[in-house]
Amino acid sequence: MTNGFINVSDTESLDSFLAQSADAPVIVFKHSNTCGISSRAYAQLSALGQRVGLVTVQQARAVSDELEKRTGVAHETPQLLIFRHGQVVWSASHGQIKAEAVEAALAKIG
Repeated sequence: MTNGFINVSDTESLDSFLAQSADAPVIVFKHSNTCGISSRAYAQLSALGQRVGLVTVQQARAVSDELEKRTGVAHETPQLLIFRHGQVVWSASHGQIKAEAVEAALAKIG
């Protein structure tokens, strides 16, 4: 796990990843591999040093749809969601996804 990304490609892996939010905040990143803005956000998250659940929308559209259904947060790409106890506690999209902003949010969430 050199870059911190954990592939979340189906609902079972999503459930497993989100279950970890009972112990600590978890980050889910909805990524488009054809979008320049998403590539910049990916690079920002690579610098975090945190585990990040990666939902590549082109390969895991059902997971992306499931996230929208469960959270009520409208789909965007790129999109970052921080979960704690199974609930979204912070989100950002597009140019808002910056390593510093995510680190600040994580510090507040604890």
